[in-house]
Amino acid sequence: MALVSKLKAAEVDVLYYGGYHTEAGLIARQMREQGMDTIMFSGDGLTTAEYWAITGEAGAGTLFTFSPDPRREPKAAETVERFRAAGIEPEGYVLYSYAAVQTWAQAANAAGSVDFDAVVKSLYETKFDTVLGEMGYNEKGDATLPGYVVYEWKDGNYDYFAE
Repeated sequence: MALVSKLKAAEVDVLYYGGYHTEAGLIARQMREQGMDTIMFSGDGLTTAEYWAITGEAGAGTLFTFSPDPRREPKAAETVERFRAAGIEPEGYVLYSYAAVQTWAQAANAAGSVDFDAVVKSLYETKFDTVLGEMGYNEKGDATLPGYVVYEWKDGNYDYFAE
């Protein structure tokens, strides 16, 4: 509460919080309880329904950055359905992790080996068909996927931010 009181006294308009959903949710809720309309802005730590479970309506208007929602990728539709049928919402990094396993398996198949160096070489030389769409890796080892977008929490869900 002391942090929120200090933010209120400083008349902070926007708070960028670089932590996880639990703490961010508590701060957002406390700001609303103190009558603040400060905008909470964060990163991918807020890509979980648990954030809204902590904040309730106090989380409305919270903004955060994350990669484009892979659940919207047509190639992911069947996989998303299987997760949901099992009672799992594939939010956050679930489909990114799934794509990592797909990529590793395809790289090992292309290399004809599970030897680390052979698979890494294959990762740099091959494009992979994943639930995220086609991807590969650049010379620095970064995945060739779209960058970040801004999301907004409202009505218990997050969606692309549209002003």
